[in-house]
Amino acid sequence: MISVIIPTFNEEENIAQCLVSLSHQSMPRSEYEIIVVDGGSKDNTCDIARKYADTVFVQTSRKVGGARNDGVMAAKGDIIATTDADCILPPHWIKRIAEDFRDPAIVQVYGPVYPIEEGLRNQFSLFLANMFSRIGYYSKTFYYTLGCNTAFRKDAFIRAGMYRCIDAGDDLEIAMRMKDRGGIYFDNGLKVGFSMRRYQKFGAVQSIYEWIAIVSDGGESGKYSYSRKDYK
Repeated sequence: MISVIIPTFNEEENIAQCLVSLSHQSMPRSEYEIIVVDGGSKDNTCDIARKYADTVFVQTSRKVGGARNDGVMAAKGDIIATTDADCILPPHWIKRIAEDFRDPAIVQVYGPVYPIEEGLRNQFSLFLANMFSRIGYYSKTFYYTLGCNTAFRKDAFIRAGMYRCIDAGDDLEIAMRMKDRGGIYFDNGLKVGFSMRRYQKFGAVQSIYEWIAIVSDGGESGKYSYSRKDYK
């Protein structure tokens, strides 16, 4: 069993396409579950999610990392996969994750992202992000494991201490603890469609600057907010 965890907050415009893509995977539906952990949405996110997900509930822990942690504790699967509500998952995403974990030494897997929206600027922005991930992986200096496209063994993740409940950088930080539990693998073919809405509304440079500022400040900042953005 693979458990897919999706944190949400006011995602009624995006959650359906994400869950539909997860419902049409090449893996039999009986071999994976979909868990939506909501941050107290004021729109129809939860109602829409219940049409597709196996489990929908409101998080009790703080931040996006806390929502994922809550999902892990409710998960039935030995393998946990995480993504975001505004992502689109290719048909072979879950199957590829299952194949990657056939190696018993691997405890975490992650991959690149591609833009859902068209445009050279979007492609270039994610080209740089993917290059950053590859540099970290092949140099063995850091692991840029985006929360929208990563998977791990549940027992190793819990023993590593799970995600920190911070504003940004939790996905990068957890990988540094996971590497002490086993191998971390960057799968170039494990791709996810990534929404560029943050960059389009708030600007790529500003968004990256805010992320770096928050991470540099230990993951939390009173000046910037990286999650729970209003895109309407």
